[in-house]
Amino acid sequence: MNRLSMVGMFALIAAMAGGGYWYWQKSAVEGADKGKAVAQGKEGKEAKGKGKGRGGPVVVRMAAAKRQAMPVVIDAVGSVEAEQSVAIRPQIAGTLTAVLFKEGDYVRQGQALFNIDARPMQVSVAQTSAAVTRDEAQLAQARAQESRLRPLAEKEYITRQEYDVAATQAKSLEATVVANKAVVDAAKLQLSYAQITSPISGRTGSLSVKAGTLLAVGNNVLPLVNINSTKPILVALSVPQRSLDDIRAVWTSKKDLKVEIAPNGGGPLIATGSLVFIDNAVNPATGTILVKARIKNDKEDLWPGQFVAGRIVLRVEEDAVTVPESAIQPGQEGPFVYVVKEGRARLQYVTVNRQIGREVVISKGLQGDEQLVIEVPPTLTNGSQVTLGGTGKGGGGGSKGGGKAKAEESDKAPEGGAASKDSEAKSEEPKK
Repeated sequence: MNRLSMVGMFALIAAMAGGGYWYWQKSAVEGADKGKAVAQGKEGKEAKGKGKGRGGPVVVRMAAAKRQAMPVVIDAVGSVEAEQSVAIRPQIAGTLTAVLFKEGDYVRQGQALFNIDARPMQVSVAQTSAAVTRDEAQLAQARAQESRLRPLAEKEYITRQEYDVAATQAKSLEATVVANKAVVDAAKLQLSYAQITSPISGRTGSLSVKAGTLLAVGNNVLPLVNINSTKPILVALSVPQRSLDDIRAVWTSKKDLKVEIAPNGGGPLIATGSLVFIDNAVNPATGTILVKARIKNDKEDLWPGQFVAGRIVLRVEEDAVTVPESAIQPGQEGPFVYVVKEGRARLQYVTVNRQIGREVVISKGLQGDEQLVIEVPPTLTNGSQVTLGGTGKGGGGGSKGGGKAKAEESDKAPEGGAASKDSEAKSEEPKK
């Protein structure tokens, strides 16, 4: 009996514990469902309140398409190269005694650059000059002898042979004097090589020698310095072969084809010049042809070896339709713009001819007096009602600061902003 009583008691305790756990779980679930329902009710109410504040026209910035003179250009990438470049090497062997400029200096044609020890050449000039003086004295004596013997030979007081010997000796000494004078000139020329001067005007490079260096002669010898001319300078451009006919037609007719140079594509101009060279063959590997323009470069804005963007101006289109770059939108059927008519944005497909800076030239689709959206919000669609949030200047700069303008307009907009929310809140206060 005691054992049965204990078993019954344990069963009763287990049943009570299970019932208590079940009741606790049910209460927790009901409480959670109730809280969720309340939260959902609040969210729906808030969403409903917010929904009442939405809608209305889309705030945009606009600018007008316009007609203006725009150049017809060919853009190309190229490099700057010196019109003249010289590697300075010594013409005589000897010890370098002086460097008369600093690395990187701009030097003029004929300016002294280096001095080489000239004493050996000076000695050679002195020796050859003395030899010429000696030969000239001997020549004078021989001529005098020939003059004395001529009348004697005519009167046959001496043999003809004796006179011929005197005359031959005088002529031989004349030739010797001429030859020795040439040796003197050669020695003086070698002496002139002791001072190295600049053959061109230009900018010097780095020095490969210092004073005291023993110089050697030869084409395989490292140059003492390289000089590149920078005023004027050349810009070599690689132009697509499809543009060759247009370039040749204009260049042949007026021989003054303007070329504009910028440090990079779309950057500000730093120099202008004229086309001076068209290569005689197209590069078959790249399909381009090499052309060169000469730039004055008085301020040395361009440097040899520099990569630049070049623009060849073929002609000027006087009445081109242009729009800001930011107004052009890409589409599956081609580029398009949003034209504002009667307060609504209408999608208009256009044909882009070319772009110059931040202006895009339109060849088809616009007349030149339309109002365009220059900042396209994500919510803008064809037919959307729009309101002016800022005016563009038509220079392609509409995309800058657009977010700020739209935010300010949203803060000030009366259609669905904070004012409508406050009124709803006030109307709901008595219900609470």
